Amino acid sequence: MASDIPLDMQQHIVLDDVSWELYEHLLEEVGDRPVRMTYDDGKLEIMSPLPKHDRWSRRIGLMIHLACLELNIPMVPLGSTTFRDAAKRKGLEPDECFYVKHADAAMRMEEAFDPMVDPPPDLAVEVDITRRSVARQPVYAALRVPELWRFDGKALTVLALSPEGLYEPRGESLAFPFLPIPGLETFLARLRTENDTTVMRDFQQWLRTLQSK
Repeated sequence: MASDIPLDMQQHIVLDDVSWELYEHLLEEVGDRPVRMTYDDGKLEIMSPLPKHDRWSRRIGLMIHLACLELNIPMVPLGSTTFRDAAKRKGLEPDECFYVKHADAAMRMEEAFDPMVDPPPDLAVEVDITRRSVARQPVYAALRVPELWRFDGKALTVLALSPEGLYEPRGESLAFPFLPIPGLETFLARLRTENDTTVMRDFQQWLRTLQSK
């Protein structure tokens, strides 16, 4: 039972009937520690990501950085910034997130995200290889994040937010429509057996072929 495991040894905690005020207090107490919280109308999940989780999120994040660098695309990364909306009682930290269309707005963001003023990230990355108890897609949808990349350790699924507020799979990215998703998956597959330096170098070369088209 989870209750038999000392709190400091747990990597996954779920609490019910948590007030918004307590959630905000915990965010302040956690600060920059490597802890992710998902809050959905009273239900709070606290997780400490495993190495395999962070490994994949950082890899995908690096690929997006390289794509923007090689193809000269303005972009602002905000990593695992906390995005929350008190009126909707929802909040989370993406595994990775990026401002592309709204890069200028992201450059002006200095303090905590304000849903009344700040646009949501144009793209969030969700590495879904760790068991979760609180569904995160409804939280992303409530925060109006237009695009979500979901990676389950093997396949990358591109999801776009519909006018009805649901995520639907797409064949191409909204933020990076020129980036062939099957090609990206090929390099992700190689990362399961090859070292990162070799794969990322080849990925850069592939991006340059896209640039020349």
